[in-house]
Amino acid sequence: MSASSRWSDLRLRLLSAAVLIPVAAFCIWQGGAVYDALILLAMFGLAWEGETLICQPLKTWRGCLLLAWPVIAGLAALKGEWSAAFWMIWPTLIFGFPASVPVVVAIIGGLSLLWLRHLPFGMASVLFVISVVVASDSFAYLAGRIFGGPKLAPSISPGKTRSGAMGGLVGSALAGGLVAWLAVPGTQLDGLVCGAVLSVFSQSGDLLESAAKRRLGVKDSGRMIPGHGGLLDRFDGLLAAAPAAALLSLAVTAQPFWSILPADLTGSSAHPSILQGSSSHD
Repeated sequence: MSASSRWSDLRLRLLSAAVLIPVAAFCIWQGGAVYDALILLAMFGLAWEGETLICQPLKTWRGCLLLAWPVIAGLAALKGEWSAAFWMIWPTLIFGFPASVPVVVAIIGGLSLLWLRHLPFGMASVLFVISVVVASDSFAYLAGRIFGGPKLAPSISPGKTRSGAMGGLVGSALAGGLVAWLAVPGTQLDGLVCGAVLSVFSQSGDLLESAAKRRLGVKDSGRMIPGHGGLLDRFDGLLAAAPAAALLSLAVTAQPFWSILPADLTGSSAHPSILQGSSSHD
């Protein structure tokens, strides 16, 4: 790639980031209908990108239903019907496994992000997960560049190294501890541990998306974000870490999900909002 091409690509990346970051930050801070609309739009976009990637015709009733399904699940959740929203995953299998995968990913990822923002520590919860994922990616890249060494999964993603994976783990732990300390002082050690755990999910999501693209023979999942590729390219780690964080939150009430204790995991039942089908956790 020539120097001019590299500069053009970097400029596109920076311009995209300059637009997306402030918009996302405002929506997360504002919460409510603004944030909900952003996630519903992302769920639609993820489904559209995934179905396009597998060459699924979308200008048919079947295609329209596949695109609408995640949005309907999101709207059901926002009405307080969380159990019904998650149960909407299974009927997608009638369209066949390949066509159902993008819809399932969009539903699970989208509902998890909606759930986290509506928790008592909603904004902090979303920022915790995003910070951990960004730190995992950034520290993994830096550690891999600096230390190199054996490849992590050469048949899936030849550029990733074991040193990078460890760097991502450390970076996520530090990011988790920092966000936890800023949000709820005294929970930073819990944040360190939870940040490291979520890094494992984030890196696994990254590898899974790389394996899917390699199987399909494509470099990027799409072109929705200029200079960055597709939504799946940018949010693969988040789509794996957010559901893990949402599951952890089911074991605690009235406290941040990262402060979970082993006793919470062994002795808790489902979150009351799931059992009651209400949205009282806003």
